[in-house]
Amino acid sequence: MIVERIWTDNALRNYNYLIACPNSGEALAIDPLDHQRCLATAKAKGWQITQILNTHEHDDHTGGNAAVVAATGAKVIAHHRAGARIAGVSRGVKAGDVIKVGKTVELECMDTPGHTRCHICLRSHTEQPALFSGDTLFNAGAGNCYNGGNPEELYATFADQLVKLPDDTRVYPGHDYIENNLRFTLSREPDNDAARALLPQVTGHDAAVARVTTLREEKRFNTFLRLGSASVIAKLREEFPNLPDQPDAKTVFVKLRELRNQW
Repeated sequence: MIVERIWTDNALRNYNYLIACPNSGEALAIDPLDHQRCLATAKAKGWQITQILNTHEHDDHTGGNAAVVAATGAKVIAHHRAGARIAGVSRGVKAGDVIKVGKTVELECMDTPGHTRCHICLRSHTEQPALFSGDTLFNAGAGNCYNGGNPEELYATFADQLVKLPDDTRVYPGHDYIENNLRFTLSREPDNDAARALLPQVTGHDAAVARVTTLREEKRFNTFLRLGSASVIAKLREEFPNLPDQPDAKTVFVKLRELRNQW
């Protein structure tokens, strides 16, 4: 499996992805908003985009579909309940469905609600696992929930699915928000040494060549994966004095998401 991450250099800081089979040259485009860059990259690599996967229905993830389909004839894949919101869906997928790319690549669909009710993440069936997380899991952060989502569902996605993936899973999110997310981490957990050490490395960084984190690393500096941290809970109580002495993980997650909305 070949992963080509495409930096759109737009105001929303989107990442697009091409996933290619090295044997056949067939490629899957994930959320190809910047259709020009995606098509140009595929052409330069000698790949043929045969499928498009939209992680969810927001325009900054689906906006390039029509141009890519017109240029390649690619089939559009999305959550099985998102067809009314995404034009031209050829295949609706559910949890456990597999998207095959060429002869060697298999990507398993995960039904991951929270950012929206109809969100798909993809996990690779490879020796080095990868997660294409759309707007669910970001580097050092979590997706927002105010455009058709629900924070309690997002918590369940994290707790029941994402944290159970192998620690060496490489994380490929839909946006580059790592600098601001790390600053949020340090506002919530000032003694997080991992976040403090990483922040200078990504401040003003070139997102086109930014590092790819693993889930193991995310568990060290992503506040939304550190719900049992005594420091996180103590700092949270400053904002929410009525927080229970031992708040459950869902409560911590939802309160953190509430604070991140204002960040």
